[in-house]
Amino acid sequence: MNIREDAIYGRQSVDRKDSISIESQIEFCKYELRGGNFRQYTDKGYSGKNTDRPKFQELMADIKRGLIKRVVVYKLDRISRSILDFATMMETFQAYNVEFVSSTEKFDTSTPMGRAMLNICIVFAQLERETIQKRVTDAYYSRCQRGFHMSGAAPFGFQLEPTTIQGIRTKMMKPDPETADIARLMFEMYAQPSTSFGDIARHFADEGILIYNKELTRGFISQMLRNPIYAQADLDMYEFFKSQGTVVINEAADFAGANGCYLYQGRDVQERKNKHLKDQILVVAPSEGLVSADVWLRCRKKLMANTTFQNGRKAKNTWLAGKVKCGRCGYALMSVGNPSGVQYLRCSKRADNKSCPGCGTLRTREFEQFIYGEMVKKMAQFHSLTGKRETVNPKLTALKVELAHVEDEIEKLLNTLTGASAVLISYANTKIEELDTQRQTLSKEIAALSAESMSPEQIERLSVYLNRWEEIDFLTVPPPFADLFPRQQPPARVERRSAAPPGWTVYHRPQRKAQAAPARGRCHHLNPVHHRRPEIVPPTCGQLSPIPG
Repeated sequence: MNIREDAIYGRQSVDRKDSISIESQIEFCKYELRGGNFRQYTDKGYSGKNTDRPKFQELMADIKRGLIKRVVVYKLDRISRSILDFATMMETFQAYNVEFVSSTEKFDTSTPMGRAMLNICIVFAQLERETIQKRVTDAYYSRCQRGFHMSGAAPFGFQLEPTTIQGIRTKMMKPDPETADIARLMFEMYAQPSTSFGDIARHFADEGILIYNKELTRGFISQMLRNPIYAQADLDMYEFFKSQGTVVINEAADFAGANGCYLYQGRDVQERKNKHLKDQILVVAPSEGLVSADVWLRCRKKLMANTTFQNGRKAKNTWLAGKVKCGRCGYALMSVGNPSGVQYLRCSKRADNKSCPGCGTLRTREFEQFIYGEMVKKMAQFHSLTGKRETVNPKLTALKVELAHVEDEIEKLLNTLTGASAVLISYANTKIEELDTQRQTLSKEIAALSAESMSPEQIERLSVYLNRWEEIDFLTVPPPFADLFPRQQPPARVERRSAAPPGWTVYHRPQRKAQAAPARGRCHHLNPVHHRRPEIVPPTCGQLSPIPG
């Protein structure tokens, strides 16, 4: 039988002179216990706005294991500053018969008045947290408007040096003699109408110029060219940002063509400041810019005219996405299509700046078949999974019966509308809407249950094999891959009933409505257009197979 113990919890978010330390909190709590054994839980450097605290989670786990009989804290706001979190915690305490004691605040949680006073105190604790948060935000934007550097590393081409502004110590940008010329080169290159991100990245790769010990990427160039800290801001820049709806703090006279600008995220603005300038905050910085305002504006307007593509899309052209890499540079291979609809695997680094020679001509569908064939050979060494006999799901059956009943009710109501009065039609419409909502809910539940096609036994058997996946050695395909998949020469058309050469198959296409005819001798299985005449096709196509024997 476990003997339940007392627990002391202490928390300190920031180590300041005006805040009580965790050690002092523990001493106060020890006095409240007046001797006896106890467990100690302390979280230093964690806020009370949520429960994402390691020692607090450990305390709650010990309570659920029945190890704690009483929790003692120095003050109520040490354990929580959120009404919802505190209410959830007190429910757990009551469920496991755990007392809660605040050494500096006396509450009797066994009475309604005591619980009410406890809730009132936690409301004020949350109010204090939100007040502190607002005060910090106000101080941030106050310093922004005065041209202070608001922490963070210096942008590429700059370095930070200490300075004093309006009697307050801060830091300001200073051009870095080693990287400032490289930053200027990027702006000068992109200011040319015919230069793209890829051209700049390819030039830097050819010259062996590294950015932070890495090769230059298009994303880095895009972010850098949008930063107004590099520009020597003049009246043209002032007018540009005003026309975009940006909140410009300084007067027009401050834009003298020498200093750069800080661009801060505006209050209550959800859009990113680098792409959407409306309601963002612009302040003239105390540091000098690296490029003229004319060059910066040409780059910025060119960026605004670029077409934006959606990022982070799920791969849909091949199931090998994210699983195959270029053998020359190690970058991922992506599947791209040509105008005829054929997909090819292409090195993403070559697509970015063409600094990698690539993996050769590699057709996606043929390479998928090659990899799948090797996987089949390897998995053949293991035992096949035996499926479990399908059983009836009582819940699924009940839902289907209920759905049929609802649909029958809807049909009956629709049949009664013939020659009905306006009052009856209004009533029937209301009832039909309710039934339709119920029908949609039932359909979603049935779809969710139907998707669960594997039994727990099957999943367990499958997991045994997947745990041995690291032992599987797949065939390594060195670059270039073009030798593995030589391009087949298209055969000539033959008349109906013509004999096929050895190893080839006469494929009779089904008769369908003819559209634009594909190229001769190719099997366009991605194109719905079919021919009426047979043709000889090679056995390398994904949907065909060679003649047995």
